[in-house]
Amino acid sequence: MNKQEKISKITTAVVREMKKRKEKIAMLTAYDYSTAAVLDQSGIDILLVGDSLGMVILGYDSTLPVTMEDMIHHTRAVSRATKRAMVIGDMPFMSYQVTVEEALYNAGRFLQEAGAHGVKLEGGREVAETTRRITSTGIPVMSHLGLTPQSIHQFGGFKVQGENDAAAVRILEDAKILEEAGAFSIVLECVPATLAKTITQSLTIPTIGIGAGIDCDGQVLVVNDMLGMFEKFTPRFVKKYAHLNVQMKEAVQKYIEEVRTCTFPDKEHTL
Repeated sequence: MNKQEKISKITTAVVREMKKRKEKIAMLTAYDYSTAAVLDQSGIDILLVGDSLGMVILGYDSTLPVTMEDMIHHTRAVSRATKRAMVIGDMPFMSYQVTVEEALYNAGRFLQEAGAHGVKLEGGREVAETTRRITSTGIPVMSHLGLTPQSIHQFGGFKVQGENDAAAVRILEDAKILEEAGAFSIVLECVPATLAKTITQSLTIPTIGIGAGIDCDGQVLVVNDMLGMFEKFTPRFVKKYAHLNVQMKEAVQKYIEEVRTCTFPDKEHTL
């Protein structure tokens, strides 16, 4: 039995200890009860109910249309399915940018109404005070730097961040500011691997990479991407561990054929 199997519940203290032990943290997104149950039973450490549900579940072209009600609804379902993993709710666009008070209220909803164990905020120094206030109330905050999808129009598309020296320095500074503000971990998305390594070595809190190289303290992928269910767009950094899109089509086509040829239901499946 390895160390992870002995842990009954993943907490902020556990992920900090995992960094100290150089034990990698595995995180995936989840948006519904059934998927979350399978991932939790498989031993995943953190489940992120990402605002990426706007694209892979709700069919939007970006994460921007996702609302707090969307996030609370899906986080509630994931929380009900989860026994071991930490559940993090992604704070959607404009749920924390207007005022610190509104951000604090919305963060509290994730814990009180949806059963999450913490929240994720995109941005650097500009959300440091918000991060400080939320964590001061006992709500764990996971930060998110690099390519932050809620700022996609500002970036001009899905582009690697921190490639020049000035941008790299700013991201590193932001990471240190967020650590000081109380964040318990930081997602690094689409930043050069060398920069991610430097940030990881500079912090006492864990980094979770997505398109940021092997040296982060952990990794995260969108579950629909890694299972091959979402075919509209596949980022370069995604590794597909299955091709469920193909398998689902084959299964549905087989079902249609059997219904039309009257081979389903047979005696075995008739009451």
